[in-house]
Amino acid sequence: MKTLRFVHSRLLLFPRSCHRPAAACRLLPTSHRGQPPVLQSSRSLALSASSLKNWKDLVSSSHTEEEEEEDGDLLEETEVEELFQQHVPAGIGQGQHRVFIVHPDVKWGSRKQYLTTAELMMAEAEGLVNTLDNWTVVDKIILSTKTPEKKKIFGKGNFQLLTEKIRQTPGVTAVFVNVDRLSSVSEREFEEAWGVKVFDRYSVVLHIFRCNARTKEAKLQISLAEIPLLRSRLKNDMADLDQQGGGARYIGGSGETLYEVQQRLLKERETRIRSALEKLRKKRHLLRSQRKHREFPVVSVLGYTNCGKTTLIKALTGDSGLQPRNQLFATLDVTVHAGQLPSHMAVLYVDTIGFLSQLPHQLIDSFSATLEDIIHSDLLVHVRDVSHPETVNQKANVLNVLRNLQIPHRLLDSMIEVHNKIDLLDSYESSEPGAVFISALQQRGLDELKRAVEQQVVKSTGKQILDLRVNLSSPQLSWLYKEATVQDVQVNAEEGSAVVKVIISAAAHGRYKKLFESR
Repeated sequence: MKTLRFVHSRLLLFPRSCHRPAAACRLLPTSHRGQPPVLQSSRSLALSASSLKNWKDLVSSSHTEEEEEEDGDLLEETEVEELFQQHVPAGIGQGQHRVFIVHPDVKWGSRKQYLTTAELMMAEAEGLVNTLDNWTVVDKIILSTKTPEKKKIFGKGNFQLLTEKIRQTPGVTAVFVNVDRLSSVSEREFEEAWGVKVFDRYSVVLHIFRCNARTKEAKLQISLAEIPLLRSRLKNDMADLDQQGGGARYIGGSGETLYEVQQRLLKERETRIRSALEKLRKKRHLLRSQRKHREFPVVSVLGYTNCGKTTLIKALTGDSGLQPRNQLFATLDVTVHAGQLPSHMAVLYVDTIGFLSQLPHQLIDSFSATLEDIIHSDLLVHVRDVSHPETVNQKANVLNVLRNLQIPHRLLDSMIEVHNKIDLLDSYESSEPGAVFISALQQRGLDELKRAVEQQVVKSTGKQILDLRVNLSSPQLSWLYKEATVQDVQVNAEEGSAVVKVIISAAAHGRYKKLFESR
C-alpha cells in the first residue's frame, strides 16, 4: 500500500516545491559597495538622454523582451508560468535554509585550481548563498581531497570527520558542496549520510536564476537547465522505490514501468521547452537583422557576474531607466541600450548575463539563445572588477566560456578589456597592454573608453571617414544626417556648397553615390 501511494504521487512527475511565483523570490545584495539594492528596469531597449531624433525608428522597430514574446506563435504566459512553477527540483525552493558549506580542496590533477585559492573559492560560495533571501551560512569547512572523482569525493577518514561535523552543527537544513555538479549517486550518498538536502553550484546558481527570472525567455531557459536536476532526482526516487519492490512494476496496461513513464514525461517537457526557445531564437534573429539593416553597430558588454556591466552601460548611455543592483546575476536577459560615441555615431550596447566559474556546460547550453547575441556583435567589451581578489581567475573563466561558445577570432582579437572599480584601489596600475582603466560608478575614464570603442567599431564595421562636397540646395546634407554620422560641416556660402566630414558605411556610401553623384 505504501508503494502504491508512492507510485501515485510520482505519476505527476515531481511535487511542486515552490508555489511562489519567481517575482516573489527575494535576493539580497552583496555587501561589496555597501549600497542598498534598487529594482532593475524591465525595459529591454532604452535611449540615452542625448539620443538623436532619427533613432526613433530604432525604438519603434526594436521590441522589448515582453513585446518580442507576445508576437508570433509562442507559448502563452500561463503556459510558460506552468512550466516554470510546476516542476521545481525538490527541496531547493522550500522556504529558508541554514546551509553548511563544504569546499573540496583538490590537491593535484586536472581538477586542481591553479589561479585561485581554496579560501577565495569558499568566499564565492558564501556569496552565492548570501545572495538568497532566507538562506544563511551556519558553518563551513575546507577539506582536502586527492580523489574528487569518487562518489564520496573525500577519503574515508575525511568523509567520516565531515559527517560528524555536519551532524554536530545545530539547525543545518542543507549542505552546499562547492563543486560544479554532483552525480545522482554522490547526491544520494551524501543525503543518506547527512540526513539533509545536498546542493551543488549548478543547483544553487539555478535557484538564484529562478528568483531573478522575469521574461518568458529567462523562465524557459531556466526550466530547460533544470531538466538534468529533475533526472538526477528521478534516479534517486526510483532507487528508493526499488528498495520497496515497486520500481520495476508496470503502470496500468501501458507496458511501461514507472521509471519509463517518468523519463518519457521529462523528454516531452524538454521537447516542448526547446521548441518554444527555438521560436524565440528566430525572433531574436529577426531583430538582429533589423538592426543590421539600419547599420547600427552593436557592442556587447560582458564579464564576470557583478563586475559592473550594467553600471557601465548606464554611464555610457545616460539611461535613467537602468538601475544596477549590487547582486550576483542581477541580469538574466539580454537588454539593448542606445548611446553615442564622440563622433556622434549611434551605437547599441548589449547588456549580457554574467559569467561564473565552475559551471557545467549544460547550464551554458541552456542559455545559448541569450548568449548568441554576443556572437553577432561588432565589438566585445570585457569588463573586469580589478578590485576583486580573484580578478585574474575571473578573467580566465570568462575567456574560457567565450572560447567554448566558439566566438569568432575577429571578435576575440578586437575585444576591449576594461578595468573597472579603480575607485576602490589606491593608484591602480596594470601591465596589461591596451586595457582601459575606469570607474563606472564615478564616471572616470569614460571618454577614453568611448574613443577606444569608436576606433574599433569603425575598423570592425568597415565604415569610412570621408569628406564629401554637397550642394546645399539639394537634399544631400539632410540625407547624410539621416544615413551617416556627420562630424563636421564647412559651409561655402558664396558657392552654396559645403564639405561634410562623415563616418559612413560602404553600403550607405554606395546608395549616396547612386542618388547624387550619378546625376
